Amino acid sequence: MNRQVNRLTRNAFKLALAAPLALALAACGDDTGDIDNGDVIEPVAAPEGSNWTETVTVSEQDGYVLGNPDAPLKLVEYASHTCGACANFAMTGKPGIEEYVATGIVSFEQRNLVRDPIDLAIATLVRCGAKENMQVLSDQAWGNLEGTFQAVNQNGAAYEAAGQLPVEQRFIAIAEAAGLIDFFAARGLSADQQRACLADTEVIERIAENSSSQADELGINSTPTFLLNGRVLDARSWSDLEPILQRAGARQE
Repeated sequence: MNRQVNRLTRNAFKLALAAPLALALAACGDDTGDIDNGDVIEPVAAPEGSNWTETVTVSEQDGYVLGNPDAPLKLVEYASHTCGACANFAMTGKPGIEEYVATGIVSFEQRNLVRDPIDLAIATLVRCGAKENMQVLSDQAWGNLEGTFQAVNQNGAAYEAAGQLPVEQRFIAIAEAAGLIDFFAARGLSADQQRACLADTEVIERIAENSSSQADELGINSTPTFLLNGRVLDARSWSDLEPILQRAGARQE
């Protein structure tokens, strides 16, 4: 397993250092899949004293599910934390999705498609605290994506040197070079807590392995990629997704 993580980081270092700002992968691909019109689905009430927009569970695929875990419409996003299109979706799509999640009809699951060492470091850090904070921290990290790239540009030598460290030290050094330790410390994760998570090679390897195996299984090669009830969608934005959800039954008549 260490060989996989080592290979992932070695290959991605070259791209990241050559043109860090180019890491924002353009949304592209040949994925297709429309959803047929379905009957209107009645809202599902949350358990007494709770609401679906604050309900978070971890799926069998190690994704973080916001909303009713038994929702009839299960929306999944495969995303990279160094993907500009994913950052844009976090800003423009998430508010709309939460309105649907609140009804109990739709759940929203975020899964990792890891592209580079910074991505893997952020994926580890957003999981470092309570599961309820994972998507919130992810969105905040996407909001700071340009700042992260700028830090890497300014600390290129430290970032490159991190690639020669053992895995249990490597991602701590990557996070420091990318300014992530200070960024997440300001959002409730202490520096010591972050370093402990970044030294947990078992977690890091699991994130990388899940990303690789699920991408291979589903044929996913670009981000963001969305699935609805297991079906890959030809959609890259909220304006694409909302009509699909409505046709599938998340609408009022």
